[in-house]
Amino acid sequence: MQSDPQSSPWAPDSWRVKPAAQQPVWPNDGELKRVNAQLSSLPPLVFAGEARQLTQALGAAVDGRAFLLQAGDCAESFTDFTADGIRDKLKVILQMAVVLTYGAGVPVVKLGRIAGQFAKPRSSPTEQVGDQILESFRGHMVNDDLPDPAARIPDPNRLITAYQQAVSTLNLLRAFTKGGFADLGQVHAWNQQFVASSTQGKRFEDIAEGIDRALRFMAACGIELTSEDTLHQVDFWTSHEALILDYEEALTRRDSLTDDWYDCSAHMLWVGERTRQLDGAHCEFLSGIHNPVGSKVGPNATPDDVIALCERLNPGRISGRLTLITRFGANAIEAGLPPLLRAVRDEGHPVLWVCDPMHGNTFTADGGRKTRRFDDIFAELKGFFAAHRATGTWPGGVHVELTGEDVTECLGGVEDIVEGQLEQRYTTTCDPRLNARQSLDLAFSVAELLRA
Repeated sequence: MQSDPQSSPWAPDSWRVKPAAQQPVWPNDGELKRVNAQLSSLPPLVFAGEARQLTQALGAAVDGRAFLLQAGDCAESFTDFTADGIRDKLKVILQMAVVLTYGAGVPVVKLGRIAGQFAKPRSSPTEQVGDQILESFRGHMVNDDLPDPAARIPDPNRLITAYQQAVSTLNLLRAFTKGGFADLGQVHAWNQQFVASSTQGKRFEDIAEGIDRALRFMAACGIELTSEDTLHQVDFWTSHEALILDYEEALTRRDSLTDDWYDCSAHMLWVGERTRQLDGAHCEFLSGIHNPVGSKVGPNATPDDVIALCERLNPGRISGRLTLITRFGANAIEAGLPPLLRAVRDEGHPVLWVCDPMHGNTFTADGGRKTRRFDDIFAELKGFFAAHRATGTWPGGVHVELTGEDVTECLGGVEDIVEGQLEQRYTTTCDPRLNARQSLDLAFSVAELLRA
């Protein structure tokens, strides 16, 4: 990957001279410096060569030769952290990828919101919990979600805990994706019991049977399948929002082969709608690392805003370097997205356009729970595909929040969850997630949009 030209020398701490939104007010600067020093001495979580491979894979999606599935938890939890939870989340993502590949005939780049998605931006520095006004919960990397003033004080030692949990998560993901679990011969095993009995679970079993028949046919024809790695393992990449910049800076390393800087906390990092200021600290940080990077783009973005983002984050116009993740809301996307698509297309920027149909469709139900309607999520995806058809551009991917658990957090879907059921299994620490049945339902729907 070639180096992006920098208008001034860049270093991992260059962001510190810029206004930094959404950063915790750490109570002890000395403790923060000690933690940063410790993180800086720890091994990288991912490697520069892996990040370059992901850039190439995303470049294929830019060209319309692949489709990105970016999925995972809203915010990972320190308290709800198990091997079964990681496995079940991976199962859902692998199922969705198979549905998209089999149904639409397009290779799928699998990118998890995992092994680093521990922090969340908040609209207010405080929140009301019962009769208390507390510091907002900013994710377990920063503070605790317990309704207690002491628990809400930001603690820099949580950065170390986040690193340690990311290490454990990555070890397990690599074992699953390279050690036989992701073998296409195991495709039936990905269908969890509570999913298999649903309509979409049965549709997935039909696909699994078709894959089995295809594998048996190739073997009967004398094709040697045991040596074909793509049938037995998958490339699975990690990503998270680069929100807490002390953590990202401490895990940034210079690559020994290229002498370029890489943020080794994840393969891909993105900047959020609240932190994508061109002169802000987050864009400054992302402008200097050589990982593939992304930016959320909402309904208030203008064509000039988006072109400026492209110039700021990908001045070298490297295909696969920049992903723009749209989050408009179902009612705004079909009118609001085409002007941005045309502007980027006409300027010749090689952008991967991805739809986040979750964040623009969140509302608070009567019982006080944040939720999302499946119909709104799918409506935004339909609007995303329609906008691309209208402008002749490629709808390159989808970005969703999901879990492998049988939660009741989003309304509707194949099981038609209603508001009265939200309390039954509402376990997220932040935003509502699709459960495994709803995720598979969405994958079949997206495959139909891709075929069209």
